[in-house]
Amino acid sequence: MRGIALLQMKSNFKKGPRWTAQRELILEVLREEGGHMDADELFRRAKERDPRISLSTVYRTLKLFRDLGLVKELHFGEGYHRYELARGAEHYHFLCRSCGRVLEFRSPLIQKLKEEVQKRYGVMVEGVEVRLEGYCEACILKLDSEEVRDGSDP
Repeated sequence: MRGIALLQMKSNFKKGPRWTAQRELILEVLREEGGHMDADELFRRAKERDPRISLSTVYRTLKLFRDLGLVKELHFGEGYHRYELARGAEHYHFLCRSCGRVLEFRSPLIQKLKEEVQKRYGVMVEGVEVRLEGYCEACILKLDSEEVRDGSDP
C-alpha cells in the first residue's frame, strides 16, 4: 500500500499498537483483492507472500483493524465474516446466492431514504447497511442453459 492512504493508516498506530510488516501485508492483500474476503482466504493469500504469517495473526489483526475503523466486517448470513477496507463513498452489497460473489453498488435512493428518516424522526443516521440477495448475471445464464438442456420451461 502506498502514499497517503498508508500514511493515514500508520498514523492510527502512533499511540497504540505497533505497525508491523504483517499488518501492512494484510492491508495490502485486502486493497489489491478489493475486499469481501473471509479470514481464511485472506490468510491463504497473505501466506503466499509471507510463509511466516499465521491464521491467528490474521484474525487478531482483522479484529484490531475493525476496532480502529480501518476495515469493515461484513455479515452476509453465511456463518462467517468477510472484510473490506473502510474507505471511499458509502456503498452497498449484492450477494449472489449461487456462487457467493459480492457486487458493490451505490444508490441515490438510499441517500434519499436516509435523509427522509432523519427529517421525519429527528434522528442522525450515521451508517446504513443494505444487502440485496439474488443471482448474478453469470449464474442466471448458467441456470438458463441448464434449463434448456434439461428441457425445463424457463
